[in-house]
Amino acid sequence: QVQLVESGGGLVQAGGSLRLSCAASGRTFGDYVLGWFRQAPGKEREFVAAIRWSGSTYYADSVKGRFTISRASVRDTWFLQMNSLNPEDTAVYYCALEDAPLTTMSETTVKDYDYWGQGTQVTVSS
Repeated sequence: QVQLVESGGGLVQAGGSLRLSCAASGRTFGDYVLGWFRQAPGKEREFVAAIRWSGSTYYADSVKGRFTISRASVRDTWFLQMNSLNPEDTAVYYCALEDAPLTTMSETTVKDYDYWGQGTQVTVSS
């Protein structure tokens, strides 16, 4: 059974930084897409960033230039480095994984991911 566990959330002042981690277990992953999404109160879950096994990365326009998605040297662990945070970034952040993605998979689409973590709260104060 695949499990994803996020960590690294917390409270930070505007302009600050946080690094989120996502660790996967339960299977050895070959081809995959790892995505980060967030959900603020009263809003739909939205795409933040994604990385493919090939190393290709994708970002929402709202975080481009401020957030960086990467994979750790430790297998099946990924990071989301978040800089220049602002109150609009406040949300629960989720990592999601699609193992052996179809060629038609969209990195930005919630329903295209099979596995999800429990989420970690990020709160940015003004």
